[in-house]
Amino acid sequence: MNLDAIKKKLDTLQKSSNNNGGNKSDYIPLKKFKPSVGKQTVRVVPFKYNKDYPFTEMQFYYNIGKFRTLASPLNWDEKDPIAEFAKQLRGTNDKENWRLAKKLDPKTRIFVPVVVRGQESEGVQMWEFGKLVYTEFLNLAADEEVGDFTDIVNGRDIKLVTTSPDQNGTKYNSTSISPSMKQTPLSTDKAQVEAWLNDQQNPKETFKPLPFDTLKGALQEWLSPEEEEGEISSEPAAAFDDEKTDSNYSLSTKKKETKGDKFDEMFDKEDGLPF
Repeated sequence: MNLDAIKKKLDTLQKSSNNNGGNKSDYIPLKKFKPSVGKQTVRVVPFKYNKDYPFTEMQFYYNIGKFRTLASPLNWDEKDPIAEFAKQLRGTNDKENWRLAKKLDPKTRIFVPVVVRGQESEGVQMWEFGKLVYTEFLNLAADEEVGDFTDIVNGRDIKLVTTSPDQNGTKYNSTSISPSMKQTPLSTDKAQVEAWLNDQQNPKETFKPLPFDTLKGALQEWLSPEEEEGEISSEPAAAFDDEKTDSNYSLSTKKKETKGDKFDEMFDKEDGLPF
């Protein structure tokens, strides 16, 4: 693991105000690890697809149109109509437009390959989490007394403590991490180590970007699930809600127009968006 890259990313995160995202998915399933309430121990495995950096950052939208989860095309350096629409909203002086743009910002999720102690027979699983756990991991790596916890010979297991909503006072389970004080090998079985290092999934190959027009249509559906006269304003679907909620927004307060009209104006004006 490249510790200089870790420290650089930690500095970036500490200066960032990115929001966390959800943990739902609609892709070809990753072999995923989800911490259970209580104590567990995992070992972060060097990532097959980037040996210097085990973490994969991705951006997602939640409950847009009929989709529970959408991977942003930005993950593959492709054009994202939702991000472009939010950019256009921020280019106005309308307070509601800025508010809507913030609601449309993608959520950051991080994936890291782990072996769960006591479940070694399951092989390498991908653990998905948000910014808080990510920052904790980066702080560990940046700590000279901990360092490269992914080292297959002298690395460290990571101890997890997960609390339930009734324990932590939030709506979701919460996990904190700490390093084992003892340095240990990934495994004493050389064949097993080789298998773990090679038998891994790449989230950016497992998720697939949807076509530009499909995303554009999902956004339009989210903005205007029903074309009605006059202006309607309500909160958008929450990132973690099991039920999708209708969301209609005014993109201007100067005159009444349907949301579809507003949407088309921003996407189809003659000078065009930078698509």
